[in-house]
Amino acid sequence: MFDITQRDIKYLVGVGPTRADILSRDLNIKTFHDLLYYFPYKYIDRSKLYSICELNGEMAYVQFKGEIISVETIGEGRNRRLVAHVSDHTGIVDLVWFQGIKYVQKSLKPHTLYLIFGKPSVFGGRINVSHPDLSTMDSLSLSDLGLQAYYNTSEKMKRSGLNSAMISKLVQNLFDQLKEPLAETLPEHILAKYKLAPLMESLRMIHFPKNNEEIRRAQYRLKFEELFYIQLNIIRYASDRQRRSRGFVFSKVGEMFNSFYNHCLPFPLTGAQKRVIKEIRGDMGSGRQMNRLLQGDVGSGKTLVALMTSLLAVDNGYQACIMAPTEILAEQHSHTIREQLSDLPVRLELLTGSVKGKKREEILNGVQTGEVKILVGTHAVLEDTVLFKNLGFVVIDEQHRFGVAQRARLWNKNVIPPHVLVMTATPIPRTLAMTLYGDLDVSVIDELPPGRKPVQTLHMFDNRRKSLYDGMRQQIGLGRQVYVVYPLIKENEKLDLLDLEKGFEQIQAQFPEFRVCMVHGKMKPAEKDLEMKRFLAGESNIMVATTVIEVGVNVPNASVMIIQNAERFGLSQLHQLRGRVGRGADQSYCILVTGNKLSEITKKRIQIMTETNDGFEIAEADLKLRGPGDLEGTQQSGLAFDLHIANIVKDSQLLEYVRNIAHQIVEEDTESNHPENAILWQQLAKMRKDQINWSEIS
Repeated sequence: MFDITQRDIKYLVGVGPTRADILSRDLNIKTFHDLLYYFPYKYIDRSKLYSICELNGEMAYVQFKGEIISVETIGEGRNRRLVAHVSDHTGIVDLVWFQGIKYVQKSLKPHTLYLIFGKPSVFGGRINVSHPDLSTMDSLSLSDLGLQAYYNTSEKMKRSGLNSAMISKLVQNLFDQLKEPLAETLPEHILAKYKLAPLMESLRMIHFPKNNEEIRRAQYRLKFEELFYIQLNIIRYASDRQRRSRGFVFSKVGEMFNSFYNHCLPFPLTGAQKRVIKEIRGDMGSGRQMNRLLQGDVGSGKTLVALMTSLLAVDNGYQACIMAPTEILAEQHSHTIREQLSDLPVRLELLTGSVKGKKREEILNGVQTGEVKILVGTHAVLEDTVLFKNLGFVVIDEQHRFGVAQRARLWNKNVIPPHVLVMTATPIPRTLAMTLYGDLDVSVIDELPPGRKPVQTLHMFDNRRKSLYDGMRQQIGLGRQVYVVYPLIKENEKLDLLDLEKGFEQIQAQFPEFRVCMVHGKMKPAEKDLEMKRFLAGESNIMVATTVIEVGVNVPNASVMIIQNAERFGLSQLHQLRGRVGRGADQSYCILVTGNKLSEITKKRIQIMTETNDGFEIAEADLKLRGPGDLEGTQQSGLAFDLHIANIVKDSQLLEYVRNIAHQIVEEDTESNHPENAILWQQLAKMRKDQINWSEIS
């Protein structure tokens, strides 16, 4: 069979080294295979021909025939443009190019009949078409007209003649160069059972469809395959792990757990917390190594679940480790857990980069001898000097803040891998969870502890600052504290820092009677932690900050979150910031401050935020508005695949459908040795060849 995967795109007729560089840099097309799987984003029906006299500036894309009667360049410098005057004997139209003038001028043939496609407009009382698609009529028969595919291209590509029409021509050249069909990538029994078009036919139809039905058939086959292999990979791996990964058996609920439950609980467990603890207990007693994702909205009580399940490990003779992404969050967990443990004889220690000298030696020694039962820490717990006597349970909080290699190092802290509980306060929509964390068991805490009042969210335009400041002063007068958050986006880092500093000065000037502190990620860690601790202790009344406070700051006394330039934040980020307040018994408020001119998407975001506090509802809305690759947290944890044609939001039903098919195949072919599935396992091996599978610890 012909293998195009490694064939360099420069060897395709019509490409060459220069165009190959542009295709590689702008579209990541490096091989024949990459081009074949660079799919059109839309199709336009070109079966209708207009006369020039029928054209007007209100029309969308149109097609007409005409002869170039003359060509001229007009203007100088940036205002220079190329104009071709075209006639079909019913009228004259101007074709205009502002870029790629030299290339276009060389290719135009006066007194030649062209088929012209583009959007007409009116300029100076004449109809003109900017940057049209041109084909000579002698190279194109009218029977070729119909649905035409359109490909996304960059401006640089267009200047080099690589417009959509040229991409289409290169794809045709590729098909012409194929000496035999590509190898089928799905087994015959799947093609027949699910009525899927063959691969080669699907690829031809997606690029050169004769009608809408061919587009539908091609898209369905290619989307099916793309989503199916993602799910098959996840499910097969999870199945193998469940069968082969031995885990510690936590067979008893012992003295520490029961004492804590009966005497130390800070508040009654919610139904959701009880359900999740039961699910974790089931995993820990199964004899298989647990890999469970715990989703819980901000303030839902995940830390309490982490502590109680850590006590299960302690009762069964094992150590537990809780790893957090920042020192302040690790310290917070340590402080909270110590308070909750009260007088229970469970040695807990905190290990961060700040713990030095004799204290560090004592902790490391206690971990190695097994005297330290629960170790809370940051990345410091991953260091080679941290040797556990018998690590049986690991909790990774806000897991997307850790790189995969860092998380993997926990794997080597015991001969048998410990049970792993991954926690996140960023709710993950079901479709995304199936794709990112499809091999993990998922638990959800979807109730808030009793006594918590929902945060009231208000939208305010930035010309109402007096009203805003009056509200802040009123809350501080009641003994509360206030956050004021400014954006800090990488692309505008310098400007954003100036805004933050200016905002800090304004707040200081408005509230001279109160202490105002400032925190941002560019500060030295020690300075930042000092300001955080002062705010936590109530020494500061107002904290002006960037999103460094998004995760891990628990100040029950803070009742107001003001988000400046809220239009510049995504929904998930707004929700995370709002979660910093409402952690005490008092009514809390989140004020979204924006300018007056808002895009439609921003208006939708603001509306969603003011209407609901449900993190899962917000995450679903965010997924629909922004797409999976842009969601908070997903870029760090990584969509470990490229979607060429499927969309996990729009194609969520198909995703569930193929997941069920993948489940059935793995259940029936547990050893991956059924001859009829050989193509499936070969394809998976090819897809995973150059990838380390981190899903077991992500």
